[in-house]
Amino acid sequence: MKKNSADKVFRALADPNRRKMLDLVKASPGITVNALSGAFDFTRYAVMKHLKVLEDAEVIVPRRRGKTKELYLNAIPIQTIYDRWISQYSARWASQLTSLKYKLEREEPMLPTNARQLYVLYIRTSADKLWDAITNPAMTVQYFHNTEVRSDFQVGSAIDYLVKHEDGGKRPAVTGEILEMEPKKRLVHSFKFTGNDDPPSTVTYDIEQQGDVTKLVVTHDFDAQTDTFKGTQQGWPRIFSAMKTLLETGEPLPVDFSH
Repeated sequence: MKKNSADKVFRALADPNRRKMLDLVKASPGITVNALSGAFDFTRYAVMKHLKVLEDAEVIVPRRRGKTKELYLNAIPIQTIYDRWISQYSARWASQLTSLKYKLEREEPMLPTNARQLYVLYIRTSADKLWDAITNPAMTVQYFHNTEVRSDFQVGSAIDYLVKHEDGGKRPAVTGEILEMEPKKRLVHSFKFTGNDDPPSTVTYDIEQQGDVTKLVVTHDFDAQTDTFKGTQQGWPRIFSAMKTLLETGEPLPVDFSH
């Protein structure tokens, strides 16, 4: 997060109408401004003012498709604040209490109706170090669900994320193929969990050095709302928050990835 980003996130979340907007964007990734405006009784101008606050806090990221402006939830700033104040032990209770709330109220968390995830991070590091964090197995094991990335990072080559098993062997939890590669700037690869039959999806890393910080935009595209979509929607924010902490402090974030 950029300097003073936490203040902007708290301000963005303070208003119930803006929280409702976040719920709607989470439920429908890529929702247009017109469609979002239709969910509120106040004017489009008022909707745009609320969106400006959400975009300034970077919890909503706009993307242009032709003349249409699509909106996506960026959970990273919220996850970063969560990681700052909630310990790994408290996180278990928070998760369980949230699940209990949904059961008691007979509600279900909103499910997305589109099949794209978008994440934006600003990390106080260099593009070189960020690229190393993405491509070096000694780094990924510290933040990416305890997995070691394996690839020669050439277009057409395989990319695997290996996890160590109780028998001492290492087997892939995620497999894929390198589709595009420009060192320290862009990496695109297919993505498939070995534990399910979902078709491969596509992950894109875009890296941009901006002075003392590096901007990372990660886009995960799917053909449909698969189990992989639902799993990564919960997993990516924790992974990227852990990566950011590792690069900025040199210490891994104590995240329990089993919950």
